[in-house]
Amino acid sequence: MVVKPRKTSSKNPPILSHEFVIQNHADIVSCVAMVFVVGLMFQTTQPLASIFIAMHHNATPVEELTYGQEMTYTTGLKDLCAVFFYTLIGVVVHAVIQEYILDKIKTKLHLSKVKQSKFNESGQLLIFYVVAVLWGGDVIFREGLLFNVSALWRDYPNIAMTFMFKFFFIVQLAYWLHCYPELYFQKVKKEDMPARITYATIYLVTIAAAYVMNFTRLALCLLVLHYGAETVFHVARLLHFADKPSVATKAFSVWNTLFVVTRLASIILSVSTFWFGLADNESISFVVRVSGLAVVVSLQVYMLQRFLTFHLSRRREASRLTATAESEAKKAKQDKKAKKAREAASKKSTEEKEISELPEVDQNTNKSLRQRGAAKSK
Repeated sequence: MVVKPRKTSSKNPPILSHEFVIQNHADIVSCVAMVFVVGLMFQTTQPLASIFIAMHHNATPVEELTYGQEMTYTTGLKDLCAVFFYTLIGVVVHAVIQEYILDKIKTKLHLSKVKQSKFNESGQLLIFYVVAVLWGGDVIFREGLLFNVSALWRDYPNIAMTFMFKFFFIVQLAYWLHCYPELYFQKVKKEDMPARITYATIYLVTIAAAYVMNFTRLALCLLVLHYGAETVFHVARLLHFADKPSVATKAFSVWNTLFVVTRLASIILSVSTFWFGLADNESISFVVRVSGLAVVVSLQVYMLQRFLTFHLSRRREASRLTATAESEAKKAKQDKKAKKAREAASKKSTEEKEISELPEVDQNTNKSLRQRGAAKSK
């Protein structure tokens, strides 16, 4: 008796296969993260585990802290360990949002595969942007940056950060870093990868540069402005996928205005900080100031250029479709007239043929009747 090999079910792929890792990546990553959390419970491993979980590089010595004073932090190499740990947390949170929120909404909307990918992207980014805007806005208010522009460059480069301030940037770096493995975990198509890799890399590099070079206050304001505009965009995009065209059109109109205002506000803040605010600061060189300003302005111009190119292409496409529709309508009208003319000519020739087949007396009678009818009509 020959025993046939058992076919592996698609629901239970082989262990350590690509499908197994993709289906269970949240559980695998959460187990890795739990190793660091459990390490805090033991005295021997607590110092090592705390490097990955807690914030380090205190700017205020513990013995100098007074009652009610908040501890401040600076940047350092240990932040890389924190970024790694919170990248793992980001992968787990991403999977939870995907499974318990976005997947349930998708099943109700009955989207195509192309729209499902865009829906997942907008859903994840929308949640992140909303949290970042609320969190960043709270930090801006607490740091006194809302109505005091000079605070953006005051005390540079000795800019100490509070716990929530520093944690905000650690989470920002971790989130954009976790986007790379998510390309594999979410089975993103190859044609969609370049765009996602590009914007994730831009976010990661610019935020990391601002964090390392102590431009955190300016970066915080620019991120909150940018994330606020992007929140409206992804809300409009999700409404479009949910078949709410009228509401989506209004939301896109609001985003169009916010996008331009955000670009201009970002350029104004950058020029005020790099060109005027830090002009008398001897601790920063002219090259660094101009380079920082050039990077920010270049990004704003790049986004404006893409924005204008997109809208101009849409306008050209709309005008082309309108011209095509008008030409098709004109052609259909001409075809209709030609068809009527052909039908009238065919009817006339049929009548003449029928008359020619009659005897000569009937032909003369029919001809006289038609002449009388024509005279009466005149």
